[in-house]
Amino acid sequence: MNVLKDHINKTISLTDEEFSVVESFFTKQHIKKREMIISENDQVNHVYFIVSGLLKLFYTDAEAKEHIISFSMEDWWESDYAAFYTQTKATQSLQCLEDTIVLKLSFDDYQQLLNQVPKMTDFFLKKAIGGHISNQRRILSLMTMSAKERYEQFLKYYPTLIQRVPKTILAAYLGVSRETLSRLYLESGLKRSK
Repeated sequence: MNVLKDHINKTISLTDEEFSVVESFFTKQHIKKREMIISENDQVNHVYFIVSGLLKLFYTDAEAKEHIISFSMEDWWESDYAAFYTQTKATQSLQCLEDTIVLKLSFDDYQQLLNQVPKMTDFFLKKAIGGHISNQRRILSLMTMSAKERYEQFLKYYPTLIQRVPKTILAAYLGVSRETLSRLYLESGLKRSK
């Protein structure tokens, strides 16, 4: 819970009493690598704060092709937010890429938390705005950037993920072939060593 407390205090200031209320709404869960947290058509009842590990959020189209929406690591939040906030069935899936520990917050507890600790409304709003900005940046990169530019942007914003995300999955996220990613990786490594 100290990880969650430090995370929240980077955005808003909570008293020890307020955080005691906040933490009472969260449940710790250990999830194994490759396990699904959310599958398409599941009822989405939780949002997840990642304590340790790595998650992949993706959409599977009618031809069974995976479209990777995002990766989430320590100190990040993840869920199928559209399904969570509207309390509808999932259209996206969430899977562990590593053994993962999360703190999960149910929809009902989320509502109660906002009522009992109103400061948390500001916290979640700021997190949502940050996520929205990241999503817009990703959409624009897919629409306007070359493969090399998308790769360089990924390195800039998520330098630690390059070693943690399997190359095939990263290639799919960037919208390039595995071979193109290998070439970009080599070019990037050569530049950095000069």
